[in-house]
Amino acid sequence: MKSLQRLFGPTLILALGTLGISQETSPSLKKGPVIKIDKASAHVPGDWQEETPSNSMRSGQFKLPGAPGKDGEVVLFKGLGGGIPQNIKRWKDTFPDGESKETEVKVGGLSGRRLDISGTYMFKAAPFNPNAKSEPRANYKMTAIYLEGETPYQIRMVGPSKTIEKYQNGFDGWVKSFQ
Repeated sequence: MKSLQRLFGPTLILALGTLGISQETSPSLKKGPVIKIDKASAHVPGDWQEETPSNSMRSGQFKLPGAPGKDGEVVLFKGLGGGIPQNIKRWKDTFPDGESKETEVKVGGLSGRRLDISGTYMFKAAPFNPNAKSEPRANYKMTAIYLEGETPYQIRMVGPSKTIEKYQNGFDGWVKSFQ
């Protein structure tokens, strides 16, 4: 709280206090674990819950708490290739009726492409298993980023639309904060 007071003065601290917000209780002011991408690093938002990756392909995994049964997740992959066009196509294929937008991005000095897509998500517990069944999940959103470098990185946030909307600003701020 003292660092906020130094930066913004006592007026902001008083205003936050009257709203019931403190550095200790506000998820947007708390810091989670540090994630490294190439030579850059950034703290994840404090309201993300770190989890043990559910499989060996994931280098990091975070739960985004929503209403019961409506959680989202942020997953990080390191060293998985395929390139930008192939991964964008694969992500789009998981939303067969999806509306999407692609943008160029820079994260911690690495260039890449970002896909924002929404619609019916065809969830597969084992996405690379050709025999795995897909489960349609309506009203879902995904923000996925593929970063090119000596080691490629992928960052994917996916979940029910309302949950992802709740965490979108924190995700965007986190991605921009890599230094």
